[in-house]
Amino acid sequence: MSLPSDHPAIDVHTHKGKECPVAGKTHAWCPAQPGDSRSPCPALNTLANHGYIARDGKKLGLFDLVSGLKACYNLSTPLAVFLSIGGFVLLRRFSKLNLHDIGRHGRIEHDASLVHRDTPSGEQYAPIDINHELVEELVADAKTGDEDGPEGPEAGDQRSLMDASDVARARIRREKDSPPLDAVHAEIARGEMAIILGVWETKAGKKTGVPTEWIREWIGHERLPKDWAPTHVQGLKDVVKRAKSIRVEMDEQRLAEKAEKADVVDEAGQVELVVEKPKL
Repeated sequence: MSLPSDHPAIDVHTHKGKECPVAGKTHAWCPAQPGDSRSPCPALNTLANHGYIARDGKKLGLFDLVSGLKACYNLSTPLAVFLSIGGFVLLRRFSKLNLHDIGRHGRIEHDASLVHRDTPSGEQYAPIDINHELVEELVADAKTGDEDGPEGPEAGDQRSLMDASDVARARIRREKDSPPLDAVHAEIARGEMAIILGVWETKAGKKTGVPTEWIREWIGHERLPKDWAPTHVQGLKDVVKRAKSIRVEMDEQRLAEKAEKADVVDEAGQVELVVEKPKL
């Protein structure tokens, strides 16, 4: 993939005073260096690590983000513009921004991230370091894949895929351990993964979803999977549809969990009655 001919030149970050060996030449991966700006958003950090936006993550304009999102993830122009303008508005920034600005707690960033710990009380900016225990828990939530038996592949198997039901399971798990999300940030949280499901969706046999190894590579290392290439343009309507499907799955799974707990309580009550019934 390459950037549009009218895309601004990509800034060159440095390695201990030396020019980066890949910056400005290819879209090869290079992790953030000391002094680079990064955010809690793996999608944007990946853009910088692959040079689709300034590799140092600094002085980014609206057009930089729109062009980078289109070139890297093959997002449609309306979707890329919507995300970029929405980000600037929520951050209350109207000129340039650094990726670090996106981590301002309570603007775009939210608690119950799938791969970051919650923002500590009193802190203005969220943690940007990937928590790899959370990454593995996310991968383990994926239970969709080719069935080679009645149970199918075990959770976390390389053949497993992640779909809306798996994302819903992960979101419920994380939201149980975090402060409640307001309606806006709950929608943002679902939308983030809805985009990824749409961009990387593939098929394995009769199943459809995102390979968990791609998820582990991208969200765990902020690096594009080496065997991935865009196959379609991802549009705004599809993201809205997928976000809704995640919400519906979350509602259904929560109802099922409540029903299961009610059954357990009911069974426990019946046992107690039997035990306490006096002998005649």
